[in-house]
Amino acid sequence: MIPVSLFKGQTVGVFGLARTGLSAARSLIAGGAKIVAWDDKESTRLAAAKEDVPLDPWQRWPWTDLKALVLSPGVPLTHPAPHTIVAHARSAGVEIIGDMELFGRTIATGAQGQNRAPVIAITGTNGKSTTTALIGHILQSCGFVAEVGGNIGKGVLDLNPPGGKTVYVLEVSSYQIDLAPNLRPDISVLTNISPDHIDRHGSMENYVAVKTTLLQHTQETGKVVVGVDDAQSARIYSGLMAAGGAQTIPVSAGKVLGRGVFAVGGKLYDATDHTPNFIMDLTQAAHLPGEHNWQNAALAYAAVKNIVRDPRAVASAIQRFPGLAHRIEDVGVVGKVRFVNDSKATNADAAARALVCFPDIFWIAGGKSKEGGIEDLSPHFSRIRKAYLIGDAADQFAETLEGRVPFERVGTLERAVAAAHNDAARSSFADPVVLLSPACASFDQFRDFEQRGDVFRTLARNLMPSSQAKDAQKEMQT
Repeated sequence: MIPVSLFKGQTVGVFGLARTGLSAARSLIAGGAKIVAWDDKESTRLAAAKEDVPLDPWQRWPWTDLKALVLSPGVPLTHPAPHTIVAHARSAGVEIIGDMELFGRTIATGAQGQNRAPVIAITGTNGKSTTTALIGHILQSCGFVAEVGGNIGKGVLDLNPPGGKTVYVLEVSSYQIDLAPNLRPDISVLTNISPDHIDRHGSMENYVAVKTTLLQHTQETGKVVVGVDDAQSARIYSGLMAAGGAQTIPVSAGKVLGRGVFAVGGKLYDATDHTPNFIMDLTQAAHLPGEHNWQNAALAYAAVKNIVRDPRAVASAIQRFPGLAHRIEDVGVVGKVRFVNDSKATNADAAARALVCFPDIFWIAGGKSKEGGIEDLSPHFSRIRKAYLIGDAADQFAETLEGRVPFERVGTLERAVAAAHNDAARSSFADPVVLLSPACASFDQFRDFEQRGDVFRTLARNLMPSSQAKDAQKEMQT
């Protein structure tokens, strides 16, 4: 835990007590703050009470004494409408911040009086979790103490205080950026931009602006790494170059750059000095399949190259990357049927990255639909042998697939896995894949995408012989 002493002896409100909110409450208490906390969900309040977090409905808080409101990133700040507590805090003149802001302010002066540790912050629409995990893996493999968290894994304040070789590697969501005006990374990474979370930001322009803010806040002596393969990110890169400031490195997967880092045909090159130098064959990285993962690898390489400094060590670490749970995760094989967990694909663009990896797919899709639906996936429909539609989006997806891809409305993930396995096992295809890549959020049926992926994994392993399932579980744990 990183104790936050910024508000020692002062009163701070914490609203939203899930993973990041509870983490913030613990850190503030450890730093000597007096906190009042609340969550609209009774189950979350009960969990917080077990950790002795002081609870009181926010309407009864001593608002005239509050120095700050620490808001969970899941609570609407601006759109579709501010939560009532946000409007109340603004009228009371109370600053509204998030856990990333607490981290940014604490780490700026050195936690617990130690030297400031470097911070690498990764954002973007898709690929940020894999890129974050890969950067952490590379640094750890090369002798650094990589503290990986934020929007992935541990809450940022649950990470360890800095030591001599600590590097913080943080996945940062657009919601978290909104609440962290003083997070100033040493290295910022933008993976890509596509329409997402429009309901929470009001427009695509607002969404892009929030992502851009993190890059603009990078330390001037630091570095910004931008994937430039989509039009929005390319414009952001051009704007950053025109504005000056931190060194900005373009990254591509699929096209040669005159300057930057790029992957072409699965080969990674470093041309940051304008001369392309071959780094590695990315097709040898078994757990980074597909062009989208080659972009993730190129982004990770560009982010760490000035920290590790030995390209061979970076290449070796990339090759040994074990993969990320819920992102094209190979769960195992039952007979000839392979099960792949891509629950992290919460929009169509992310699902496309999995669909291109396999030729004969029995596709489980659906959930809480996002703007745009799945029409953009039509170039990949020829790979889908049948779709199994679940959740709120089933009817919408069925309308798109009608006459183009065989489908079945199955309703639940449990029925989808059973039906997909049965059809794939009886098919004439040599290597059929049951792919959970929902192209939807999970909130209609699950707590989050992780729970959805965990359920899929369990259902798949229940179809395996017991010895095989145990082996798969051991491999996952290692």
